[in-house]
Amino acid sequence: MSQLNDQLETLNQPNSDTESVNLRKHKDMKKQTFVQPTPAFVGASWTALLLGAGAYLIGLWNAAMQLNEKGYYFTLLLFGLFSAISLQKSVRDKLEGLKVTAIYYAVSWFAFVAALVLLAVGLFNASLALSEKGFYAMAYALSLFAAIAVQKNTRDMSYFDDEESAQFSNTESE
Repeated sequence: MSQLNDQLETLNQPNSDTESVNLRKHKDMKKQTFVQPTPAFVGASWTALLLGAGAYLIGLWNAAMQLNEKGYYFTLLLFGLFSAISLQKSVRDKLEGLKVTAIYYAVSWFAFVAALVLLAVGLFNASLALSEKGFYAMAYALSLFAAIAVQKNTRDMSYFDDEESAQFSNTESE
């Protein structure tokens, strides 16, 4: 048992200068200060998400295309939103020094790129006017960008909510 503990201890200790620098970098990231998002930025992010997704869905509802084609574009919107949020979370976790497996990180990037490629291929092959194709592409891009901003704001605000509740509980116990 002590042999196993010795092995674990040697694995946890940095064995080179670059590992030592990486460990310091992760500790510094954990100590970084976060800026609470302003209500204006939070509101703008939610408004952009609702406008982008709403415009995309209204355009889809009014489009003169078959139901299976509408389903394809609707599924792409859901897939794109989920992949953008998942990618933002994994990138942020890595920056904060939280463990993110390489496979999850790679799958997040793959899903995000796949959502964009599938939309591009679908619009390229669609029998829509060029202005309609541009409308769907821009509404999709706005939705993905806004979803990333909303997720970032949600995470930042939860950090401050946790900090405030910890301070509140500390003042109550004193």
